[in-house]
Order: sequence, then structure tokens, then C-alpha cells
Amino acid sequence: MTENASTPNSDATDDRLYFRQLLSGRDFAQGDQLAMQMVNFAYAIGDRESGECVLVDPAYSPTELVDVVGADGMTVTGVLATHYHADHIGGSMMGLDIEGITTLLDTVDCPIHVQADETEWIRKTTQISPDHLAEHRSGDVVSVGGIDITLLHTPGHTPGSQCFLVDGKLVAGDTLFLDGCGRTDLPGSNGKQMIESLQRLAKVPGDTVLYPGHQYSAAPSATMEHVVQHNYIFQGL
Repeated sequence: MTENASTPNSDATDDRLYFRQLLSGRDFAQGDQLAMQMVNFAYAIGDRESGECVLVDPAYSPTELVDVVGADGMTVTGVLATHYHADHIGGSMMGLDIEGITTLLDTVDCPIHVQADETEWIRKTTQISPDHLAEHRSGDVVSVGGIDITLLHTPGHTPGSQCFLVDGKLVAGDTLFLDGCGRTDLPGSNGKQMIESLQRLAKVPGDTVLYPGHQYSAAPSATMEHVVQHNYIFQGL
């Protein structure tokens, strides 16, 4: 089961987990034509008991996302950035300026958790001060209240692309979609690294639910077992 802006998640085994999947142009940034075209997902992950949460890839209307989780009684205490592209963290794209983490920091003073290999790319895209960036390596854990989120370095789409594992959920950014994977013909992309990253993700337990960075398929999520069996990119890996 996946959630939209009106239905917060209540996990059957751990009611502390707060998890929301929010679609740009529908659940937030309504009327923004670029947001509607790009169909980005943003995520909120947190601890219901402590009332803390982090936002994953808050682009287009970050202050609106703060208000959305605030209506659930949650306070934003950090950001997890999957990669440097402007449709995920803000910046310039197609000649347009997209709001993102720099705008968010005007409202919320919090760390931006990035993969170390992505730091310079994020700084160039957003002009953000390094003081706001918390660098991580693969396997690091970011704790939000009593909820632990494991960071996985999955280069290929960008040098420091990262995915997030939390309570049987894999938030994959643009590394992996239900159908296909992220492009490897963009600045910083690397096809060989993408293959290696996909091989690692193929070993994630099959009942883990994949939550991608865009809604490029009819379904907003699926189990890794289903994705590995039906996504053509895993053929021959």
C-alpha cells in the first residue's frame, strides 16, 4: 500500500514510523506546470512519537511540504538528498529556477544529508553553504527520533546518488524505477557504475517495497521481487 498526501502511512509492525509519498503537481506544487510534467516524488520519513521527520528531495514547493507534514504534527529536522539534479533539490533546470533546499533553509534550519561524492555537484547546483551539508558514506545511518534510515551509495545516474532503506522500504531516487533506471548520459553519469549499483539493489530482500523518484509507471511503488522479475534492466545483470 502506498500513500498520497491525504493518507499518512501506519505501518503494521511499527506504528512509530511516519512515511508519506507525495507527488509533485498533485499533492503539492499544484498548478506548477514543470512539477506536473516531471512527476517527481518527495518523501517524508519520521518518528510519530518524537514528532520529527526528514524530507527526501523537497523541490518545487519546499515550504508547502513543511506545512503538509506540520498538519500531521511533524517537524522537519533534516533533508535527505538522493542526488544533485534540480528537480530533486532545486536549482536551475531548462532555463527555469526551481525552489528547493536553499528556499527550505530560509524556513527550517536543518542539515542536508548528502553522499560525499555528490557534495561539490550539489553546491554548484544550489550555491548552498557547505556548513549546511552533512556528508555521508555508504552504510551510514541517519536517525530521526527512534527511526533509523540506512544510506546506500548507488552511483551511476550521478557520482553520489544514494538510496534510503527504512523498515522494509527502499527510497531510490533516480537510481531505480519500477520500469527502467536513471539515465547515464548526463554530466557525472557512469554506465558501468549504474550496472554495479543495480546489481547491489537486486540483492535487497524481495519483500522490500521500492519507492522511486518519479512516477514513470502507473503504480507508485512495488516490491523488489516484482521489480527484479519485470523490470527489463535486470535482464542479463
